[in-house]
Amino acid sequence: MLRAEAVVDLAAIRGNVATLKAATTAQVLAVVKADGYGHGLLPSARAALAGGATWLGTAIIDEALALRAAGVDAPILSWLWTPADADKVQDAVAQGIDISVSSRWQLDVACRASASVDRPARIHLKIDTGLSRNGCTVADWPELVAAAAKEVGAIEVVGAWSHFAYADEPGHPTIARQIEAFHAALDVADRAGVHPPLRHLANSAATLTRPEAHFDLVRPGIAIYGLSPVPQQGDFGLIPAMTLRSGLASVKRVPAGEGVSYGHNYTTRAETTLALVPLGYADGIPRRATNVGPIAINGTRFTISGRVCMDQFVVDVGDLPVTVDDTAVLFGSGRDGEPRAQDWADAVGTIHYEIVTRVGPRVPRVYVG
Repeated sequence: MLRAEAVVDLAAIRGNVATLKAATTAQVLAVVKADGYGHGLLPSARAALAGGATWLGTAIIDEALALRAAGVDAPILSWLWTPADADKVQDAVAQGIDISVSSRWQLDVACRASASVDRPARIHLKIDTGLSRNGCTVADWPELVAAAAKEVGAIEVVGAWSHFAYADEPGHPTIARQIEAFHAALDVADRAGVHPPLRHLANSAATLTRPEAHFDLVRPGIAIYGLSPVPQQGDFGLIPAMTLRSGLASVKRVPAGEGVSYGHNYTTRAETTLALVPLGYADGIPRRATNVGPIAINGTRFTISGRVCMDQFVVDVGDLPVTVDDTAVLFGSGRDGEPRAQDWADAVGTIHYEIVTRVGPRVPRVYVG
């Protein structure tokens, strides 16, 4: 084993996508943004396609271009870009990458890109149905779809889409309101002569819990990596794909009353063994995991003892026989009793998305399955 490693089970990703595909009659777009939620952009994309996804999604255009450069020819949608990305939009259009358009200025950039490469820009018009993040406002939507309808030849409107604010809380009243608003936006587009073949709204949570929101395409993200988008309703048969583990850099006996790590936030209560794990906040371990982060060593669960440092943290293992040849497992599938990313999220007051995506580049990804 390496000093530290994030082991990514590609078979789990394939299986998770197959599970999601079985839950819908729509096409599946696997979201591989943020380096595949920390699991690796290209390996995750290939595993998702092997599992039955027919589309890929990235936040930024650079990620989509990287997939094309690696030979991935599946349809790709990229949705987050600024005026500074105009040249990248041109590259995306040239390589058949779909781009999201939420405003008139973005439509103009797409049209100019089309003219530059002599190829229609494939666009997905985005409507803000209640998230108040990206997306065209309801008030500006008629103008945007009318403008798009006039650009036949320069653009091809492939999709119309939006994004949920509360799908991870099934039954929340905003879900029904957003579905209704999306239907209304589609009606406006239809009257303007814009008939996108792909209508899409559902994220991971809605894919698993709201079939009426599936339309023509669903966009699961966190679920393809095996993390439940609705933890309060179980795991939906998903298998976590990442295991974060490390060797031990030091093992030593210390007396009672010893302060541990910066600030002595932890003090030993009796003579004990301290194990040093060579991972820290520079590797994505939350500093807030001080004294609460769960960890398994030799099959026994402990919590971090003292402050998480930049490169390392300490675990008080009591009288457990431990050597530097042993392995610490921070999180994994949970099948062997080790903590899960959800356990880390619960411990530090965040979401499991953040736990896996923040694992830094100093931690090599090792692929199995």
